[in-house]
Amino acid sequence: MIIGKGFKEEELSVQAVRKIRDLARQVRGDVLRMTHLAGSGPSGGAFSVAEALLTLLAGADIDPTDAENPKRDRVIVTHEYATPTLYAALGRLDFFDLDDAVSLYRKAGSIFEGALERAVPGVEWGGSSQGQGLSVACGMALSARWHINKPNIFMVMSDEEQQRGEIAEARRFAKKYRLNNVTAIIDANNIQSAGKTSEIMPQNIKYEYIADGWDVIEINGHEPAELYQAVRRASQIQSTPVLVIANTTMGCGVSFMENQPEYYSRRLTDEEYEEAMRELSESSSLEEAADYRVAFGDFDIEFTVEAPCEPKIETGEPRTYKPGEEVSNLQSFRAALCDIGEVNKEVEEGNIAVFDCAHALEVGVDAFAQKNHERFLQAGLSNQGAATIAAAMSFEGIAPVLVDFGVHALAENYGQLRQADLNRSSLKVVATNLGLDAGSMGKALQSVDYIGLAANLSGFKVILPADANETDRALRFMLKQPGNWILGVNSGPASIITDEKGAPLFGDDYKYEYGSVVRVRDGEGGVLLSSGHMLGRALKVWEMLAEADNAPELLHVSDPLEIDRAEDEVLLKALRKGRVVTYEDHNSRTGLGGFVANVIAKRGISCRLMALGTDAYCLSGDADDLYKWSGLDVETVAAKTAKFIKKR
Repeated sequence: MIIGKGFKEEELSVQAVRKIRDLARQVRGDVLRMTHLAGSGPSGGAFSVAEALLTLLAGADIDPTDAENPKRDRVIVTHEYATPTLYAALGRLDFFDLDDAVSLYRKAGSIFEGALERAVPGVEWGGSSQGQGLSVACGMALSARWHINKPNIFMVMSDEEQQRGEIAEARRFAKKYRLNNVTAIIDANNIQSAGKTSEIMPQNIKYEYIADGWDVIEINGHEPAELYQAVRRASQIQSTPVLVIANTTMGCGVSFMENQPEYYSRRLTDEEYEEAMRELSESSSLEEAADYRVAFGDFDIEFTVEAPCEPKIETGEPRTYKPGEEVSNLQSFRAALCDIGEVNKEVEEGNIAVFDCAHALEVGVDAFAQKNHERFLQAGLSNQGAATIAAAMSFEGIAPVLVDFGVHALAENYGQLRQADLNRSSLKVVATNLGLDAGSMGKALQSVDYIGLAANLSGFKVILPADANETDRALRFMLKQPGNWILGVNSGPASIITDEKGAPLFGDDYKYEYGSVVRVRDGEGGVLLSSGHMLGRALKVWEMLAEADNAPELLHVSDPLEIDRAEDEVLLKALRKGRVVTYEDHNSRTGLGGFVANVIAKRGISCRLMALGTDAYCLSGDADDLYKWSGLDVETVAAKTAKFIKKR
């Protein structure tokens, strides 16, 4: 053991300092072996953080043989160019066989990817996630607090990362919620690929953190004794989160690379590699590693990260709204969320976290906030930070719910959702104000591309409930599921959907089942499909056509992403009727219309398709006026559908 675990010793011994320095030299050699063998990867940009990572990993309360222990300290790294350095440091400290990392770095099928991967023991957050690490640290610190556990949360980032706005969001969040067990370390080498960081985007990093209430410690990042003392002191400070600015030299250890931006992110030439390894007193031989890389073959290592755990949450009994009640989906969501909060109040460990981004009243979380203060997290307009914080919390069995307007929750947060997906989190997003239902808020807040956005996130599932009853049941279902989910909730007035006998279609006898297409009305000569809140309008279209004895079958698709993945007999049988109409207030090319077209084409179904949806950004005004302007009002759609069906 190089250092006692938990930074309990007052100072590093002379022997420990020597050991860390020697390990840092070896790690730099490992980095060059990795990148040279792989044919790509950062060299000089990876060197400067070696001492910091080794000191943290050696001193943190983490057992390499039990790296998933829930009581462990966390070391989060989002320094993009530190990826090979972290692999090498973890290997040197016996988290895994170092030869695997050196030989298989950036090899297709290996867990040692070019960007960090959570399947690697000791890696807490993966992906090319510069700027997200502080948000991840906040999420993990909150989870630990709720589980009556307070490990140290360390996170390592670069000085160039400070140009990212999400860091400022997380910095303020950490201070607001007193996440005083968070210690951030900046590898301040003042170099990035394009030149000097101070010239590319000048910042006063130290005083930005001080202004937001953090303590700041500044040290020489290549001196293990200073690093140890700074981290130990930061761990002992209980009044505020702490930033350690570790001033370093890019390319440290190889004279011709030091402070030269050209070596920041590129692989060395053969001649440069030999010279660098001589300066590091490391062997330049790659023969054994190259043989191992070839022998590995393709795609031999399975990713070992377990599937997301099912949230430990009770969801209570659903409410049933009666025919004739005008209850919006948003009102139903608001009531169901409060019910769930009440059911879980007696749970000692927090199991649901509801995030708002300064729109509580408008997105239906105000009542939950009043009754569940400790489980309600107000992030202000920091929606990107909130998304990452919520995703990070999900790894501890908590059901995090991020609620925001669809444009903010999905379009603005796409990068954050993608990183959550790559890390296999269990984030629950509730997106409101979808489609033209946003009305007078204007085109900027009318989310008409949310299905297409979600479709590009391969691990996300989407639910678009039709009415208040289905919204209630879909929410309760979603919160108990592992993985990443999006629930679309609209705020406009909506009638309760009934069956042909006048009873609630999604009432007491209905159990929500993901992926199932629901037959709402029978019909001949074709089929009309809609998603989400559009079912109410689609039902009116059907009724108009039924009066003319020309009604198609009416289907409700609550899960448009799933119809292209599953074999739904109700849907496939309906499509074979020959005339298919999709009706949505979404871009029809990337929404329900596009997915139905995929089903038709892939299965060779002979039919004609008319996809009705938004072709352009709309106006600002009353929702009914916007539907009419877009040609999506009930009367226009009924006329188009009648004409289309008659063409048989």
